[in-house]
Amino acid sequence: MNLRVLIADDHPVVRFGLRALIETLEGLEVAGEAADGESAVREAQILRPDVVLMDVRMPGLDGVEATRRIRAGAPETAVLMLTMYDDDATVFTAMQAGARGYLLKGAEQEEIDTAIRAVVTGQAIFGPGVAARILRHFTAPPSPTPAPFPELTEREREILDLLASGRRTAQIAEALFLSPKTVSNHLTSIFAKLEVFDRAAAIIRAREGGLGR
Repeated sequence: MNLRVLIADDHPVVRFGLRALIETLEGLEVAGEAADGESAVREAQILRPDVVLMDVRMPGLDGVEATRRIRAGAPETAVLMLTMYDDDATVFTAMQAGARGYLLKGAEQEEIDTAIRAVVTGQAIFGPGVAARILRHFTAPPSPTPAPFPELTEREREILDLLASGRRTAQIAEALFLSPKTVSNHLTSIFAKLEVFDRAAAIIRAREGGLGR
Protein backbone atom coordinates (compact mmCIF):
# COMPACT_ATOMS: atom_id res chain seq x y z
CA MET A 1 0.00 0.00 0.00
CA ASN A 2 1.09 3.56 -0.65
CA LEU A 3 2.38 5.73 2.18
CA ARG A 4 -0.12 8.51 2.77
CA VAL A 5 1.24 12.03 3.28
CA LEU A 6 -0.51 15.08 4.74
CA ILE A 7 0.97 18.42 3.61
CA ALA A 8 0.77 21.25 6.17
CA ASP A 9 1.98 24.63 4.93
CA ASP A 10 0.35 28.06 4.85
CA HIS A 11 1.62 28.90 1.35
CA PRO A 12 -0.57 27.52 -1.47
CA VAL A 13 2.34 27.53 -3.91
CA VAL A 14 4.42 25.38 -1.56
CA ARG A 15 1.55 22.94 -1.02
CA PHE A 16 1.01 22.71 -4.79
CA GLY A 17 4.69 22.05 -5.37
CA LEU A 18 4.89 19.38 -2.67
CA ARG A 19 1.75 17.68 -3.97
CA ALA A 20 3.20 17.61 -7.48
CA LEU A 21 6.48 16.22 -6.15
CA ILE A 22 4.86 13.48 -4.05
CA GLU A 23 2.56 12.40 -6.85
CA THR A 24 5.62 11.62 -8.99
CA LEU A 25 7.11 9.32 -6.35
CA GLU A 26 6.25 5.66 -6.47
CA GLY A 27 4.60 4.31 -3.35
CA LEU A 28 3.53 7.72 -2.00
CA GLU A 29 0.23 9.55 -2.21
CA VAL A 30 -1.15 12.81 -0.85
CA ALA A 31 -3.79 12.15 1.80
CA GLY A 32 -4.72 15.81 2.24
CA GLU A 33 -3.56 19.38 2.84
CA ALA A 34 -3.71 21.87 5.70
CA ALA A 35 -3.03 25.62 5.65
CA ASP A 36 -2.45 26.11 9.37
CA GLY A 37 -1.62 24.21 12.55
CA GLU A 38 -5.20 23.73 13.72
CA SER A 39 -6.16 22.25 10.36
CA ALA A 40 -3.09 20.00 10.40
CA VAL A 41 -4.09 18.55 13.77
CA ARG A 42 -7.69 18.06 12.69
CA GLU A 43 -6.79 16.47 9.34
CA ALA A 44 -4.23 14.20 10.98
CA GLN A 45 -6.85 12.89 13.39
CA ILE A 46 -9.40 12.36 10.62
CA LEU A 47 -7.16 11.03 7.84
CA ARG A 48 -4.57 9.19 9.96
CA PRO A 49 -1.77 9.68 7.40
CA ASP A 50 1.53 7.87 7.70
CA VAL A 51 3.49 11.12 7.55
CA VAL A 52 2.78 14.83 8.00
CA LEU A 53 5.08 17.21 6.11
CA MET A 54 4.94 20.13 8.57
CA ASP A 55 6.00 23.75 8.19
CA VAL A 56 7.14 25.52 11.38
CA ARG A 57 5.73 29.02 10.96
CA MET A 58 2.01 29.03 10.26
CA PRO A 59 -0.82 31.37 11.34
CA GLY A 60 -2.55 30.55 14.60
CA LEU A 61 -1.19 27.27 15.92
CA ASP A 62 2.43 26.88 14.80
CA GLY A 63 3.96 23.71 13.42
CA VAL A 64 5.78 22.79 16.62
CA GLU A 65 2.64 22.82 18.78
CA ALA A 66 0.70 21.10 16.00
CA THR A 67 3.36 18.38 16.00
CA ARG A 68 3.01 17.94 19.76
CA ARG A 69 -0.77 17.55 19.45
CA ILE A 70 -0.56 15.17 16.50
CA ARG A 71 1.92 12.94 18.30
CA ALA A 72 -0.38 12.90 21.35
CA GLY A 73 -3.58 12.19 19.41
CA ALA A 74 -2.22 10.10 16.53
CA PRO A 75 1.06 8.59 17.73
CA GLU A 76 1.23 6.24 14.73
CA THR A 77 1.65 9.30 12.45
CA ALA A 78 5.23 10.49 11.90
CA VAL A 79 5.92 14.21 11.54
CA LEU A 80 8.65 15.46 9.22
CA MET A 81 9.41 19.16 9.53
CA LEU A 82 10.00 20.91 6.20
CA THR A 83 10.83 24.54 6.82
CA MET A 84 13.18 27.41 6.08
CA TYR A 85 14.12 27.90 9.76
CA ASP A 86 17.24 26.15 11.00
CA ASP A 87 18.11 28.00 14.22
CA ASP A 88 19.00 25.78 17.17
CA ALA A 89 15.97 26.77 19.25
CA THR A 90 13.49 25.84 16.51
CA VAL A 91 15.23 22.58 15.62
CA PHE A 92 15.45 21.28 19.18
CA THR A 93 11.97 22.48 20.14
CA ALA A 94 10.52 20.64 17.14
CA MET A 95 12.37 17.43 18.01
CA GLN A 96 11.23 17.68 21.63
CA ALA A 97 7.66 18.04 20.37
CA GLY A 98 7.99 14.68 18.63
CA ALA A 99 9.13 15.42 15.07
CA ARG A 100 11.09 12.50 13.64
CA GLY A 101 12.89 14.49 11.00
CA TYR A 102 13.87 18.02 10.03
CA LEU A 103 14.56 19.15 6.48
CA LEU A 104 15.05 22.61 5.06
CA LYS A 105 12.97 23.87 2.17
CA GLY A 106 15.06 23.57 -0.94
CA ALA A 107 15.90 19.93 -0.19
CA GLU A 108 16.21 17.76 -3.29
CA GLN A 109 13.36 15.48 -4.35
CA GLU A 110 15.39 12.37 -3.55
CA GLU A 111 16.17 13.72 -0.06
CA ILE A 112 12.48 14.36 0.69
CA ASP A 113 11.53 10.94 -0.69
CA THR A 114 14.14 9.18 1.47
CA ALA A 115 13.15 11.15 4.57
CA ILE A 116 9.44 10.35 4.23
CA ARG A 117 10.11 6.64 3.94
CA ALA A 118 12.64 6.70 6.77
CA VAL A 119 10.53 8.46 9.41
CA VAL A 120 7.73 5.94 8.85
CA THR A 121 10.11 3.21 10.03
CA GLY A 122 11.05 5.18 13.14
CA GLN A 123 14.35 6.62 11.90
CA ALA A 124 15.39 10.17 12.75
CA ILE A 125 16.27 12.12 9.62
CA PHE A 126 18.01 15.50 9.35
CA GLY A 127 19.09 17.56 6.39
CA PRO A 128 22.88 18.01 6.08
CA GLY A 129 22.93 21.52 7.56
CA VAL A 130 20.64 20.59 10.44
CA ALA A 131 22.60 17.40 11.16
CA ALA A 132 25.80 19.44 11.41
CA ARG A 133 24.20 21.80 13.94
CA ILE A 134 22.97 18.89 16.05
CA LEU A 135 26.40 17.25 15.95
CA ARG A 136 28.07 20.47 17.07
CA HIS A 137 25.57 20.78 19.90
CA PHE A 138 26.31 17.32 21.28
CA THR A 139 30.07 17.42 20.71
CA ALA A 140 30.66 20.92 22.12
CA PRO A 141 32.81 20.86 25.27
CA PRO A 142 30.77 21.34 28.45
CA SER A 143 30.71 24.81 29.90
CA PRO A 144 33.09 25.15 32.84
CA THR A 145 31.42 25.01 36.23
CA PRO A 146 31.47 28.52 37.70
CA ALA A 147 33.50 28.96 40.84
CA PRO A 148 31.39 29.14 44.01
CA PHE A 149 31.00 32.54 45.63
CA PRO A 150 32.10 34.68 42.66
CA GLU A 151 32.10 37.75 44.91
CA LEU A 152 35.22 36.38 46.63
CA THR A 153 38.76 36.61 45.32
CA GLU A 154 40.64 33.42 44.54
CA ARG A 155 42.67 33.81 47.75
CA GLU A 156 39.51 34.34 49.80
CA ARG A 157 37.98 31.18 48.34
CA GLU A 158 41.12 29.25 49.29
CA ILE A 159 40.88 30.52 52.85
CA LEU A 160 37.15 29.83 53.05
CA ASP A 161 37.72 26.31 51.71
CA LEU A 162 40.29 25.59 54.42
CA LEU A 163 38.07 27.16 57.05
CA ALA A 164 35.17 24.94 55.96
CA SER A 165 37.43 21.88 56.18
CA GLY A 166 37.90 22.57 59.89
CA ARG A 167 41.22 24.44 59.97
CA ARG A 168 41.84 27.21 62.43
CA THR A 169 43.44 30.57 61.59
CA ALA A 170 47.00 29.48 62.43
CA GLN A 171 46.62 26.29 60.38
CA ILE A 172 45.27 28.20 57.40
CA ALA A 173 48.16 30.66 57.65
CA GLU A 174 50.67 27.81 57.73
CA ALA A 175 49.06 26.03 54.76
CA LEU A 176 49.06 29.16 52.59
CA PHE A 177 52.37 30.62 53.84
CA LEU A 178 50.59 33.70 55.21
CA SER A 179 50.71 35.43 58.56
CA PRO A 180 47.79 34.79 60.95
CA LYS A 181 46.97 38.51 60.83
CA THR A 182 46.68 38.40 57.03
CA VAL A 183 44.36 35.41 57.28
CA SER A 184 42.26 37.26 59.89
CA ASN A 185 41.98 40.26 57.58
CA HIS A 186 40.84 38.01 54.75
CA LEU A 187 38.29 36.35 57.02
CA THR A 188 36.86 39.75 57.94
CA SER A 189 36.46 40.53 54.24
CA ILE A 190 34.90 37.10 53.58
CA PHE A 191 32.37 37.52 56.38
CA ALA A 192 31.35 40.91 55.02
CA LYS A 193 30.96 39.67 51.44
CA LEU A 194 28.97 36.61 52.52
CA GLU A 195 26.94 38.72 54.96
CA VAL A 196 27.66 36.39 57.88
CA PHE A 197 28.72 37.36 61.38
CA ASP A 198 30.99 34.55 62.56
CA ARG A 199 33.06 31.53 61.56
CA ALA A 200 30.25 29.03 62.14
CA ALA A 201 27.89 30.81 59.74
CA ALA A 202 30.69 31.15 57.17
CA ILE A 203 31.44 27.43 57.39
CA ILE A 204 27.79 26.56 56.82
CA ARG A 205 27.61 28.83 53.75
CA ALA A 206 30.89 27.41 52.44
CA ARG A 207 29.77 23.81 52.76
CA GLU A 208 26.44 24.58 51.12
CA GLY A 209 28.48 25.95 48.21
CA GLY A 210 30.57 22.79 47.91
CA LEU A 211 33.70 23.91 49.76
CA GLY A 212 35.50 22.14 52.58
CA ARG A 213 34.95 18.62 51.30
